[in-house]
Amino acid sequence: MAPNDNQPAFNDEEVTTQTELYTVFPKWEKVYIVSLITFAAWFSTLSSFIYYPVITFVARDLRTTVANVNLTVTAYMVVSGIAPALIGDLADQAGRRLTYVIALVLYFCANVGIAVQDSFVALLLLRMLQSAGISGTFSIAYGVLVDISTPAERGSYVSALSFGMTTAPTMGPILGGVIGATIGWRWIFWFLSIVSGVCLLLIILTLPETARNIVGNGSTVPSPLYRLPITDIMGRNSQARTDGPNSEVARKSGWHVPNPMACLKVLSRKDTFIVVTAGGIIYMAYSCMQASLSTLCIEIYSLGQLEAGLIYLPFGFGSIALTCVSARSHNLPVDKVRGDNLLTFPVEKARLRSAFIPIGIAALTFVGYGWSLHFHAHLSVPLVLQFLLGLSVQMCFNINNTLLMDINHRTPATAQAASNIIRCVLAAVAVAVLENVMGRIGVGWTFTLLGFGTLGSGLLYWVDRGWGMRWRTESHEGHDATVVMDRADEEGKECEMLKQEDRVVDGRGNEGEKKE
Repeated sequence: MAPNDNQPAFNDEEVTTQTELYTVFPKWEKVYIVSLITFAAWFSTLSSFIYYPVITFVARDLRTTVANVNLTVTAYMVVSGIAPALIGDLADQAGRRLTYVIALVLYFCANVGIAVQDSFVALLLLRMLQSAGISGTFSIAYGVLVDISTPAERGSYVSALSFGMTTAPTMGPILGGVIGATIGWRWIFWFLSIVSGVCLLLIILTLPETARNIVGNGSTVPSPLYRLPITDIMGRNSQARTDGPNSEVARKSGWHVPNPMACLKVLSRKDTFIVVTAGGIIYMAYSCMQASLSTLCIEIYSLGQLEAGLIYLPFGFGSIALTCVSARSHNLPVDKVRGDNLLTFPVEKARLRSAFIPIGIAALTFVGYGWSLHFHAHLSVPLVLQFLLGLSVQMCFNINNTLLMDINHRTPATAQAASNIIRCVLAAVAVAVLENVMGRIGVGWTFTLLGFGTLGSGLLYWVDRGWGMRWRTESHEGHDATVVMDRADEEGKECEMLKQEDRVVDGRGNEGEKKE
């Protein structure tokens, strides 16, 4: 509907008196919640990369081979591809808060066990338990983002969360190398135990339940199991009410045993499968670069153990820079107060309009990075290219994860778990054959192939931009795809017009200035 020039624009206060808020959490609470869940999700990636520098020391201390210790790395990756399928479904139907507590308790216990064990078998089993506990925290986190943020502001929070995923591989090798070289490899896991214990305590005391099937928009009083022990800390329970539309939604929710096959149902949708596969290809290229970075630089530039950890910093700096400057660019021109029905909104076109430039930059940078190592260019060259990869790959991750949440807003944690399966499988296979491929065709051609693979992900995004919405609407019963697409075309044109004017549409067809 075109904007009505005869009616005054609605401000936030006028809208909230006439409609149900999408969420009752104020901005400062949203920022705190996102910070806390990013902290929890950070351990998922950190636990893998902090372990790499001490593999040789672990093998020597446990009187086994490096090959055997590498099996614990493989086992960790395998479990991290499977466990989120259970954790994600549990979080979608039993709540975010309870699932976080279960996951972090398992993780804490596994870290303590690894720190005190003295056999390879115990190490292998406890690393699998460690992965089972922590690998699903990213899936839960994306569910929380959907709970508390509208599409108009979701991109900002996704940028912050993705920052945790891409900085852990930078900090992990440095922390692992320093701790292992100074006080011993076991203190790596004591460190993880202490820090994750602090995170667990903060979640128990301060993280409110956000699952919309339990608390609606946050205004419904949950059962005692889901409440904070001290209600005044975040203030949700003391201000909540038990009547209204959202409480009715919460009461209708059921409970069932977590079903790992729910991920396969999500992947059966063509639009979701294309988005997940495109993101998985980019993650595969990124994983190959990270896995080979220290080995190649030690071999080519004769770096020491600490220097080999420091070379991960440029990628992290690029990710930080991207997070700081581009968060708002991933937001959508839709209702910030109530959230819009994205079934009739061309979210694929809106999200992917800015995806192709970073994909092109990432592809070219992968190629340049590979050939700079092949020709033994000055160390500054691959480090500068690392920074550019941090910028471009981080932006690709942000766009992919935000779009995945938008098209699976009812089961965001399950959708992220499905994405995790695909990307872990692709990354595990690629990393497993990476050494042999580089030995056969060389570093330059290997990263050239990865660059072309990244361009292939751009082709998949182009397909989804053109046909994704039709596939998405066809998957919803009771909606005629042609009618919805016609409405989407109208909204898409209005969206572009309002974007140029830096305004938002309030959902009633009235035009209002964008609120910060």
